[in-house]
Amino acid sequence: MTKYAIKKKDKVVVISGRDKGKIGEVMQVIPGDEFKPPRVLVTKINIVTKHKKPTQTDPGGLVKAEAPLALSKVMIVDPKTNKPTRIRVKTLANGDKVRVAVKSGETLA
Repeated sequence: MTKYAIKKKDKVVVISGRDKGKIGEVMQVIPGDEFKPPRVLVTKINIVTKHKKPTQTDPGGLVKAEAPLALSKVMIVDPKTNKPTRIRVKTLANGDKVRVAVKSGETLA
């Protein structure tokens, strides 16, 4: 299984595309395979309109929902400066590994 720097509930900023500059929280990380790149689902980012077929319980119609976004189009938000940053994995003295923002040195939850 591939590990990604971005995890669920991380605060991310979109760095390219029509939603550039918007900040949201990661709802899901969808791993890629040899044919598809890894993708992320971010709250209130990349909203698309879908046509939903009516059922007995649901009236259907036009529904707005988030669509997956390529993992390469988002960066983690630095907790100190609120700007995009890369992250590093730092090993503590007791052997635990933590993610650290490169720009400010702050640890990420």
